[in-house]
Amino acid sequence: MPPFLELEHVNVARGDAVVLHDVHLSVETGEHIAILGPNGCGKSTLIKTITCECYPLALPGTRVSIFGRERWDLTELKRRLGAVQSELPGKQTLRTTGRDAVLTGFFSSSTLWPNLTVTQAMRERAEEVLEMVGALDLAEKLVGEMSAGQQRRIMIGRALTGSGAEMLLLDEPSNALDLAAQQGLRATLRSLAQEGTGILLITHHIADILPEIDRVLLMRDGRIVGDGHKRDLLTAPILSDLFATPVQVSERDGFFHAW
Repeated sequence: MPPFLELEHVNVARGDAVVLHDVHLSVETGEHIAILGPNGCGKSTLIKTITCECYPLALPGTRVSIFGRERWDLTELKRRLGAVQSELPGKQTLRTTGRDAVLTGFFSSSTLWPNLTVTQAMRERAEEVLEMVGALDLAEKLVGEMSAGQQRRIMIGRALTGSGAEMLLLDEPSNALDLAAQQGLRATLRSLAQEGTGILLITHHIADILPEIDRVLLMRDGRIVGDGHKRDLLTAPILSDLFATPVQVSERDGFFHAW
């Protein structure tokens, strides 16, 4: 199976400012990896580059390959690549039931518009995914009536429905979640990782890094400044330098914690 992602000499501008600088990155399909860094370091722009919402500057040597291909029909790519953005669902999705919101993953739409045809195979896949993320009890509930943690599970289910569970990209997934919801989310992601779903997690919360994730990338000022095993990089001196503040680190049950 070709690598999920290969980036070479990637520079990305947002407006007049270059926010990613000469990024080199290779991620295997099915790999579990976390990208860690302070706010504004370019993590979300990197996700948007992978999902083709942002495009790199056309410079000599620049190369972007996803699932072994350098050119994609975006509709096709979205069906193979599950992305969960940091923002909570939009207005149309809030008026949709949990089951229908998961089904929208087949169409990359905000709701099930009348012109969309849902097949029996799609419905069966949606039920499998709802069970996979522990959300069968949310199937008939409107997304707008769910808690933030429940909405996050539905959005993960939506991403998995379209991607066929090959790779799941998560941008700050624990934002807006209370402690109980964070624990529930991490349990869901651990289950998916153990079942073989690849996970690329972007976060600035050390505790979001699952025990199943061994490889960590560190980002600062739009550059990758560290790439290695988490035990080598999640140390007090390295994190203190990365976040420009004194940091202490501990480990418990496979999770790292910083304060």
